[in-house]
Amino acid sequence: MPLHITKIAFRSESPATLRAWLENQPGEARITTRYLPKRVEEMAGGSLYWIHAHMIVGRSPILGFEETGQGRHWVRLEPRLIPVHASPKRAHQGWRYLEDKDAPPDLADGEVDARDAMPPALLHELAKLGLV
Repeated sequence: MPLHITKIAFRSESPATLRAWLENQPGEARITTRYLPKRVEEMAGGSLYWIHAHMIVGRSPILGFEETGQGRHWVRLEPRLIPVHASPKRAHQGWRYLEDKDAPPDLADGEVDARDAMPPALLHELAKLGLV
């Protein structure tokens, strides 16, 4: 079972803008990090789960890690956002590991998460209260 990581989708106004950014990357999407995750060997076949407004909203499969040559590392991702059943997740700094058993399941083709129908501000407030 692969190990996953979570990351805040900062500079993303919504999951739709995150999806647009990912899909506009040629070949693969890359994000840069100063520190390589310590458990990188366990992440073969894993995904990066994106957090937006205190909710895990989707995942991008990890293709691998690569040194940039400037003391940093690339996290190489498939350029797509796979929607998942949204689940609450607090904001954090650095990497947080996510075991496969704790990862939210993907949405089936054509399936819509009921939370998508809620206004984002209301969803954010309910998530902060731990109600969704």
